[in-house]
Amino acid sequence: MSANPPPSSKAIWYEGLWKNNAALVQLLGLCPLLAVTTTAMAGLGLGIATLLVVTASSIVVSLIRNWVPQDVRIPVFILIIASFVTIVELLVAAWLHDLYRTLGLFLPLIVTNCAILARAEAFASRQPVAPAALDGLATGAGFAAVLVVLGAMRELLGRGTLLDGADQLFGDIAANWTIELVDGDLFLLAILPPGAFIGLAVLLALKNRIEDRS
Repeated sequence: MSANPPPSSKAIWYEGLWKNNAALVQLLGLCPLLAVTTTAMAGLGLGIATLLVVTASSIVVSLIRNWVPQDVRIPVFILIIASFVTIVELLVAAWLHDLYRTLGLFLPLIVTNCAILARAEAFASRQPVAPAALDGLATGAGFAAVLVVLGAMRELLGRGTLLDGADQLFGDIAANWTIELVDGDLFLLAILPPGAFIGLAVLLALKNRIEDRS
């Protein structure tokens, strides 16, 4: 495969976190993004899982890029991604079982996140290990950031709380981390499916507004 000079670390982070964000620009992985973000912690849990998978798969794809025939590269990439998704799923089920139950079907469905396959094909398969790993980190961090922000927005507007369920991710030490700003449900639509679309639309509008001003 042809190899282009790797971009700088700053450019990789800028692309993954902002300019070419997988959720806000490419609009990839929207199914779990819209379904899971009923709380900030659920979004963070899925975001970390996605970050681990995209980073690990980018490293492996980069390592084997010179030995994989062009005709079978996509099935090989999918097999690698599915392997890491299975590993992450088993680890979460074993050590963070409450979070595993909260994320449900959307944890194994990380394998269908087009953002991961896109980075493997467009970047990791053409670059050395270090830039590929950094690109995986930046892409995963950008996707996770959107999950957390959208989850926080929906949780705050819908339930009047923040960090609810933090103990599912951080253990008993986080049992009292929940911040209750309003007693009782506030704006129920926010945590229902339509609220996910509205929240994402608000984030897209904010990003476009910021870019228009810059």
